[in-house]
Amino acid sequence: MKITSQEEYGLRVLIRIAGCNSATGLSIPQLSEEEGITSHYVAKLTRLLRMAGFINSTKGTKGGYILARPATEIIINDVLKALGGAIYSQSFKPSNDGGLELCTNSVDCTARSLWQMIQFTVDQLLNQVTLQSLVNPDKDGAARSLEAMLRPAIEKQLMKNAGFVSN
Repeated sequence: MKITSQEEYGLRVLIRIAGCNSATGLSIPQLSEEEGITSHYVAKLTRLLRMAGFINSTKGTKGGYILARPATEIIINDVLKALGGAIYSQSFKPSNDGGLELCTNSVDCTARSLWQMIQFTVDQLLNQVTLQSLVNPDKDGAARSLEAMLRPAIEKQLMKNAGFVSN
């Protein structure tokens, strides 16, 4: 499991835009300079973020990019999925499975269960994190530990997998 550069830089660009106090936002050259990535790559990232509805462009020679909605309404899980997709997709089927359908299409496949658990855990965490909490981590109390955020969801899922909880 790896975080792609598109996800990393895309999130960093979005955080920069969210932290900008200018009504015209930040331009591609400004974002490029502040993040140390090429203008071409910033243009690609801003296009993805704009198409996903996270940012809008402002017109004019001093135009740039601003948030399309408040940072408190932007969920990081949605951002990362727009930039790169989920870690695990239910439709995943390896192309080199040797023609065997047993594990890749079986509900009881151990590997599939692992990926589903990882995706569930990541989703539980990232659905609780807003863009605002990354821009101003201390203002809204989002500086809670990851363990505290994840513990209830993980425990419930583990109990469910062990057969102690039916729902």
